[in-house]
Amino acid sequence: MGNLGSITNMLKKIGAKVTISSSPADIEQADKLILPGVGTFDCGMKKLHELGLVPVLKHKVIENKTPILGICLGMQLFSKRSGEGKMPGLGWLDAETIRFKFADAQFVPKVPHMGWNTVSIMRRSSLFDNMYAESRFYFLHSYHVVCNDDADILTKTHHGYDFVSSIMRGNISGVQFHPEKSHKFGMRLLENFVHSS
Repeated sequence: MGNLGSITNMLKKIGAKVTISSSPADIEQADKLILPGVGTFDCGMKKLHELGLVPVLKHKVIENKTPILGICLGMQLFSKRSGEGKMPGLGWLDAETIRFKFADAQFVPKVPHMGWNTVSIMRRSSLFDNMYAESRFYFLHSYHVVCNDDADILTKTHHGYDFVSSIMRGNISGVQFHPEKSHKFGMRLLENFVHSS
């Protein structure tokens, strides 16, 4: 449930060997993983359970420390729960996913948050090494992750208020935006993920 064609094309441009698969055997062989996602939280979790991927992902990511990058819904699934559904998330982050709420705002931005926006880097990370100045990324989402541990936050973005737009905890990283739709900025980020040790 993601923009697999665009992600694959961009990864191939930066020289990555790419396998698109929902096979546990293929996932076990992977050096790095990308979990893209478009759609609702419960549908995403249901699909992972139906495909038998939750145990293999836990083994690879939590036990073996295989690097993983979650994109949009993929990052949200790392949280414990979402206001969008009832199913528990993967729970790899002490975080939850909530819908944009602008009760106190004088100007209420549109939801979904859609289009180009900048990110403010909160701490150094290999994902944003040598990133272009004034880097902009493409967003399309109505929900965002709220981290209970500020140490997990890589970047924030403003849409009515500041929200978490990327995270990293050890080998687990995620971005709320779509690098595959973010031209040279997204390509640099994916290149950093692919080539980081």
